[in-house]
Amino acid sequence: MSDELLSLLISDFQARPLPELVPRDLRVPMLPQKATALIGMRRAGKTYAMYDVMRRLRADGVPPTALFYLNLEDDRLGTPTTGTLDRALELFFRRAPGSRERRCYLFLDEIQVVPDWERFVRRVLATEDVQIVLGGSSAKLLSTEIATSLRGYALTVEVLPFGLRETMRSQGAEPSAEPWPPGAQVRSRAGSILESYLQNGGFPEVQGVHPFDRVQVLQGYVETVILRDVMERHGITNLVALRHLAHALFDANAREFSVSRLHGALVSQGVRVAKHTLLEYLGYLTDAYLVFLVSIRTRSEKQRLVNPRKVYAVDPGLAAAMYSGGAINTGAQLECFVYLELRRRLGVLTSGAVAYYRTNSGLEVDFAVDPVVPGQPMTLVQACASLEAPATRERELRALSEAMTETGCRQATVVTLNDRESVELTAGAVRVVPAWEWALEPEGA
Repeated sequence: MSDELLSLLISDFQARPLPELVPRDLRVPMLPQKATALIGMRRAGKTYAMYDVMRRLRADGVPPTALFYLNLEDDRLGTPTTGTLDRALELFFRRAPGSRERRCYLFLDEIQVVPDWERFVRRVLATEDVQIVLGGSSAKLLSTEIATSLRGYALTVEVLPFGLRETMRSQGAEPSAEPWPPGAQVRSRAGSILESYLQNGGFPEVQGVHPFDRVQVLQGYVETVILRDVMERHGITNLVALRHLAHALFDANAREFSVSRLHGALVSQGVRVAKHTLLEYLGYLTDAYLVFLVSIRTRSEKQRLVNPRKVYAVDPGLAAAMYSGGAINTGAQLECFVYLELRRRLGVLTSGAVAYYRTNSGLEVDFAVDPVVPGQPMTLVQACASLEAPATRERELRALSEAMTETGCRQATVVTLNDRESVELTAGAVRVVPAWEWALEPEGA
């Protein structure tokens, strides 16, 4: 690799303006001697999240000469090695005298293509005053691998597709925090965009795209995850069973999912696959950020194992594009939306903090959320498209009432499409709120 080419790549980046982008609602920590790894499903916007971090740094007064970016899948680099990274970093420091005496920021995209990249990262963190942000294909740079490879030297940040606020921001329709709640015109627009979001989702590339093209693109994402992030990566040969599993997961969006039932159905159709193989495939699909699994809330590990988990797609639009059961279930899309919003708020804590709750009488509350700050109460959240039907209202509120009594929670929330009211139960207060308001309201509102 010639010094001339590496110098050209560095100077080209520092000279050109950052691309136009939608600012993300991501908290990207910058801690001394820690790398930050951006992880998530492909096409969710990890590279542009890097650009967003750079934009914020520039706005805070960090000069372009203190920023180093390298896309390691650039074909001009050939097959990069740690030697390539070493030389590029040295040339970067040489371009700005005194750069080693100030903090610099290294952005290494598609880092997984460099063998032994983790050794380079650990050494640079230990010897230079730098912050390192890593990005990579979810096929080869999973959060578990980052944690193992960097042995405590890394923090992970999930990059999900746009949430509702980011989608509205991309359309120039993000509401102001004041006044809150906003006026009638803003409320109507927010409600309308929410309904579209539940159908279209938040993948950046498909915003404003014709519905037919959007579905084609989103289905293509899933196929790429299946073929590249799962089949190629893990050497899977039973592609038929893998595809059946992926489609069954999307059909079960926001519902309980049983590998045993799927296994029985596949065997009855003549698809030869072992149950333990399907369980392995399920793990691979969740590792690739295609879907998330949520367990029942219980202190008993045995109960967690014997009770089915609920499945949520990484994006409501992706679930809609893959659904094969006829008309889209709006209630399921709303529940998926609520789960993803909780995940955005909690980040890496989500896997242990969010569960579904089943009362002693067998009624279900969609989400029981442990507090981020110890000592704070647990949060109970129910997702329901509408409480208008008496039977639905009685069922949803009864489930919350029982859960509040059993857990000691004095407050709960029902997230709906349009309903807004306050309900006083013997067990405590229930707030009924439209989904757009629940997702957008300022903290402490």
